Amino acid sequence: MEVLKPYRRLIDDIDDKIIDLLVKRLEIIHAVAELKAERDIPAVLEDRVQEVIERCAARAGEKNLDPELVRRLYAVLVGWCCDLENDFIQQKSCPDSSPDYEADEPADGQDRASA
Repeated sequence: MEVLKPYRRLIDDIDDKIIDLLVKRLEIIHAVAELKAERDIPAVLEDRVQEVIERCAARAGEKNLDPELVRRLYAVLVGWCCDLENDFIQQKSCPDSSPDYEADEPADGQDRASA
C-alpha cells in the first residue's frame, strides 16, 4: 500500500533508533557486569530492578504512555540484562562453566516478567 509507505519509513527509523539505544544499553551492562565481577557484587540487585522498572513506568505515565505496558517491557528487558550479567559473572569466576538454564528462563529461576 503506497499510502502507508511514508509512515512505515518513519516507524522503521524509530525502530532503528531503539535498536541503537539497546546496543548502547548492553555496552553499559557489560561494563557493569565487569565491575560487579571484580568487586563480588551480585548480578541481580532486586531493589535496583524495581527502581528501574518503576522509574520508567512513571516516566511513561508523564508522557501519556501506558505505565503497565512499560512495566512489562522493562521487566523483560531488565530481567534479560540481569541474566547477561549473571552469566558474565559466573564465567569470570568459573571460566570453564557454561550457563545451565534455558535461554528464555532467568538464571535464578525467578520470573522477572511478572514484576
